[in-house]
Amino acid sequence: MSKLNRKQDALDYHANGRPGKIAVVPTKPTNSQRDLSLAYSPGVAEPCLKIAENKDDAYKYTAKGNLVAVISNGTAVLGLGDIGPEGGKPVMEGKGLLFKIFADIDVFDLELNTKNVDDFVRTVKLLEPTFGGINLEDIKAPECFEIERRLKEEMCIPVMHDDQHGTAIISGAALINACELQQKKLEEVKIVVNGAGAAAISCSRIYISLGAKPENIVMIDRSGVIRKDRENLDALKGEFATDRDIHTLEEAIRDADVFIGLSAADVLSGDMLKTMRKNPIVFAMANPNPEIAYDLAVQTRQDVVMATGRSDYPNQVNNVLGFPYIFRGALDVRATAINEEMKLAAVYAIAKLAKEPVPESVNLAYNINNLKFGKDYIIPKPTDPRLITEVAPAVAKAAITSGVARAEIADWEAYKDNLRKRLGLDDVLMRDLSAAARQHPKRVVFAEADHYKILKAAQIVRDEGIAEPILLGNKEKIQQIIRENALDLHQVPIIDPFEESDTPRFKQYEESLYKKRQRRGLTLNEAHKFMFDRNYFGASMVEFGEADCLISGLTKNYATTIRPALHVIGTNAGCRIAGMYMMLTKKGPVFLGDTTVNKNPTEEELVDITVSLYDAVRKMNIEPKIALLSYSNFGSNDGETPNKMRNAVKKLHEKYPHIVVDGEMQGNFAINNQMLVENFPFSQLNGKPANVLVFPNLESGNIAYKLLQELGEAEAVGPILLGLKKPVHVLQLGSSVREIVNMVTIAVVDVQSRER
Repeated sequence: MSKLNRKQDALDYHANGRPGKIAVVPTKPTNSQRDLSLAYSPGVAEPCLKIAENKDDAYKYTAKGNLVAVISNGTAVLGLGDIGPEGGKPVMEGKGLLFKIFADIDVFDLELNTKNVDDFVRTVKLLEPTFGGINLEDIKAPECFEIERRLKEEMCIPVMHDDQHGTAIISGAALINACELQQKKLEEVKIVVNGAGAAAISCSRIYISLGAKPENIVMIDRSGVIRKDRENLDALKGEFATDRDIHTLEEAIRDADVFIGLSAADVLSGDMLKTMRKNPIVFAMANPNPEIAYDLAVQTRQDVVMATGRSDYPNQVNNVLGFPYIFRGALDVRATAINEEMKLAAVYAIAKLAKEPVPESVNLAYNINNLKFGKDYIIPKPTDPRLITEVAPAVAKAAITSGVARAEIADWEAYKDNLRKRLGLDDVLMRDLSAAARQHPKRVVFAEADHYKILKAAQIVRDEGIAEPILLGNKEKIQQIIRENALDLHQVPIIDPFEESDTPRFKQYEESLYKKRQRRGLTLNEAHKFMFDRNYFGASMVEFGEADCLISGLTKNYATTIRPALHVIGTNAGCRIAGMYMMLTKKGPVFLGDTTVNKNPTEEELVDITVSLYDAVRKMNIEPKIALLSYSNFGSNDGETPNKMRNAVKKLHEKYPHIVVDGEMQGNFAINNQMLVENFPFSQLNGKPANVLVFPNLESGNIAYKLLQELGEAEAVGPILLGLKKPVHVLQLGSSVREIVNMVTIAVVDVQSRER
């Protein structure tokens, strides 16, 4: 997880605020006494009696159908080994978080204090009335095989040990596509599996189900090649024992087509790779460091198709491509099991998806113009929004056709629509933007680097690979803050404008400012003094290409921060400067403007602001649907404000017919599309709830975003400054570290979009 996973950062993340990562949230109203009487006594008696008559009604009246237990005894936690059930709890909470954000599945994590197989199985079986499915996690082999086998035989809800089957399913999809690219037949390839744990055995089994021949698979453990003549050979490893006269990885890899690594770092050398057949396939999936480094593999064999478990290289074999959607499909048809047919359906769905045209949102997330099926793209990216609508239905269909489903799905397109609606777009959008920023990080100059929040944010964006920070301020003071807070900003440049006054750069900056402002009353001596202001100096760095973007405003008011950027950089021709907030709400992102600059814009100014908002939202790969707001709906009231907004809409329709925009309208009609359709069916926004709101004046926009922030619990990203020739973004006064990081992410994506 890059350098971000520093010890103290990880501890702070889990401890700060409410400890842990998950919580229970009510799904029904609880505001009145009537609500409470329905939720509990006496109203709760009615669903209790219905369920007592028919146990399947638990799916109708309770959360059972969307509730999965993530269960572990902590005996094989990540790469940490047997650290106990309490030690493994943060991982189980994290797994629950992934279930929720990728498939909207609720999770209770359960850590069992036992290593006894019988006790473990008995405990989980007793929990069957509570849950719709069981995800076993981080249980060591060979006990995990016995536990899963028994639970699958004795329970009537889906059970899956993801450590075994998750990697098998994802790597199976990757193997299908890699064989196609390398012009190999799966039933003919010779496969070397380095590692003999739960994942390795499950991978080998699923490859055989996909068509690989058992006699073509060689498995290797710590003692070498697993041979039939080995003493005390257990039944699990015995499945893959060979009688060939080979004993080491070096011998096994010679003339092999496929290497599957589920073992340890750097066990496969470049010389070994050279001995593989033409067009080799190498899945080096040890984490955090693969069995052979990606760069070494592709330099050694240009004909190799390579996959790893890492996100910073192509073709990441990531279990999150599978388990959320496998359980989603299983739950939605009330499956009694996750069987081989369902797992293979997931394999084929994931493999097929990699061959489909990639949505622009995925291209944007990875800053690639045209991501397509090939050596560097054999499996989908984790951010691909189609995974839930392709994998979950495939699994559900397989459950139905294989006879383990207890519910049918009549309309599959409606089911896919429902799956899309399950996932809000807020966190998805920021994850996509962060992924895009990491593809081509930019140089971001921080004008207020003598502040802890700025320095902490600078460390995070550097560690995350989002940006390359440049710090402005007094070097001694900045370094003191770094030391006092144990921050790691080694080799990050620190520039003090006061130490630059005799440099050619400083003189270039002041002369440029003087030329731009001399007919606005600015003298050369004043231009010299202005350059000691870090906002002027930072804006000049951006102007002369020594930085890509300026971030400022944490400690100064908005106008003071904007003014230097306007003087040094200026606005785009024909553009009006404006401020936009991106509000991350439970219904997805909503963009508000102008919330920070124009106090009482005219009709023409509102047109310019709307066009700027449209362009900015489009750059984030979101189709803008714009409403101009007032206290009136389509002429229901006259007055200065509604008339202004109404006339601005008319001009927008005339000059920019391609923009979906309407108004004037009240805020609730803009957001609630059903109300709009019922009352104003002629509106351009029918069927398209507004995601961009334009306010009649600064006062209303500012009030709205702050109310949303506090009462609506929406996260505000911004203000995003629009209209400047080059990127400068101004922080909200007193922004949190998270808000600063979000703003830097937006800034980097802004730079990237301008470059394109």
